[in-house]
Amino acid sequence: MRNFAADLHIHSLLSPCAAVEMTPRNIVWHAAAKKLDVIAITDHNACDNVAAALVAAQDAGITVLPGMEVETREEAHFIVLFDKMRQLKEWERFVAAHRPLLKNNDEKFGAQFIVDAEDNFVGVKEELLLCSLTINAAQLSAKVRELEGLLIASHVDRPAYSIISQLGFIPPDLALDAVEVSRRIKRNEAAIRVPVIGNYPVVTASDAHTIEDFVSGPMVNFFLAEPTVAEIRQALLGVNGRKVTEIVSS
Repeated sequence: MRNFAADLHIHSLLSPCAAVEMTPRNIVWHAAAKKLDVIAITDHNACDNVAAALVAAQDAGITVLPGMEVETREEAHFIVLFDKMRQLKEWERFVAAHRPLLKNNDEKFGAQFIVDAEDNFVGVKEELLLCSLTINAAQLSAKVRELEGLLIASHVDRPAYSIISQLGFIPPDLALDAVEVSRRIKRNEAAIRVPVIGNYPVVTASDAHTIEDFVSGPMVNFFLAEPTVAEIRQALLGVNGRKVTEIVSS
């Protein structure tokens, strides 16, 4: 087993709030320069650029975990991660069925670009992605468990779009694997600054929307046998020798 440096919350240019420089190939290049071992592309309510990132990372020695950042009916954000694209594709169908039938307004929200592994333009996603799904957090949790994914509550220390900012607590029926704190606070401050997280495992990530966010953002180190969802889940639980070894702020 060894340490794996990971950033599990990165937005590509598919997310309307992300810069056009956030292409899969560019993200992978900067991940390699930052000496990351594991990254996750987690766009808002969609995953059209994940496959391109997987291809772009093939020769870079970097594992890309297929993922998505989802906004539930409570207007709370969650990171969902899988090992395989087939799992993410099934998850994508579930999300699409619960996404409002609205079109994106590029001028108001930003464009939603789809590119290939060489960062060539493929198309624009027309559906509005910056919106709440019709499912609640408990329904999201149940579906993630069904698909054997990993569920992390996003940026729980932020004053908006977190489960705590929206509800003031974490529902007991929510099967979270971890909570994420933003770069605004350190991991060892989390229980004091956000006491309602209780004993949930704490991670951090860049939540990058620009390359500068990515390069300067925090990452987390896991001690694992291999970079998989199952191994990360064990590390979060601190079992079988797996563990979160440290969280590093760049």
